Amino acid sequence: MRNIRSIAVFCGSNMGASSVYAEQAEALGATLVENGVTLVYGGTHKGLMGVLADAVLSRGGRAHGVITERLQAKGHIHPNLTDSEVVPTMRTRKERMAELADAFIALPGGIGTMEEFMEAWTLNQLGELDKPAGLLNINGFFEPFMAFIDQMIKEAFLPLSHRQSMVLESDPRQLLDGLRNFQPVTVPKWL
Repeated sequence: MRNIRSIAVFCGSNMGASSVYAEQAEALGATLVENGVTLVYGGTHKGLMGVLADAVLSRGGRAHGVITERLQAKGHIHPNLTDSEVVPTMRTRKERMAELADAFIALPGGIGTMEEFMEAWTLNQLGELDKPAGLLNINGFFEPFMAFIDQMIKEAFLPLSHRQSMVLESDPRQLLDGLRNFQPVTVPKWL
């Protein structure tokens, strides 16, 4: 079992169309605190990111934000974080979050969320990281994404075993358990 002390969470800076997204972001925050896990995230008070950070902080947990200079200048920084860093670029932000985290989770979000998750998943696939990545599949949000992954497999761009190289769960506790028990896929990515 992996010792996961901190998790980088990627998620929307918007709230989404359903209140269930915020409810589950709050549930994930509660789960992190219950398990003594520090939240590492993009450092804003906006959208699901703000809901998640507030859920952690209101329960006495630790929230470490990493925000870019540009977003800080726009007033997007969360004012109450346990730790906060301002970095020059999004690339630096992702690198710093990866350094701080023992694992990665994506909640629903936009293209930035998916790009961040895909980079973490790719670095694990290539063996440059050994930090499990998972998706919190709120309201079936990631089902179309998984269908796209299945299309990659069908068209021989991704080995079937690599579908299991990340954790997909709809419950925050099960997702955290899956990350703790994750075993990396050792099948090469090249077919």
